[in-house]
Amino acid sequence: MIKLKNILDEIYAFNENLMPCPKPTQDLELNTKNRNSAIKADYIQYGPLNVSEPGSYWEDIADFWNTSVEAAKKSNCGNCTAFDISPRMLECMPGKTSDGEGRLGYCWMHSFKCHSARSCRTWAKGGPITEDETSYDWQKRKESNG
Repeated sequence: MIKLKNILDEIYAFNENLMPCPKPTQDLELNTKNRNSAIKADYIQYGPLNVSEPGSYWEDIADFWNTSVEAAKKSNCGNCTAFDISPRMLECMPGKTSDGEGRLGYCWMHSFKCHSARSCRTWAKGGPITEDETSYDWQKRKESNG
């Protein structure tokens, strides 16, 4: 198994275009499982479920981060360092990837298709990922860490 992984690593290093789309972008059941885990996990709390009716989501996350609701709302998936909207990732997405409230991307931290208008407790400044090279780098690191 390790030899096969080394061979695949060499192939990917030679031609990153051979890297497959992340499995959750192609498997609805796996994507839903990963997303639901991110919603339920206390340390992630992905949300709000309905962007138009967020309930107390932004107040709760602002309290958790010890900041204002306005600041919390600016710390969303759309500008997270792990939010991938590179050209190659958009090709991995099924169907329409945007609506009036934002767009769909891929979360490398938690391995699911993610909406730009949402957030989670693990949000990190520095995104989104807009270049294929950066997307491939995230995928290589994710695969090498299991």
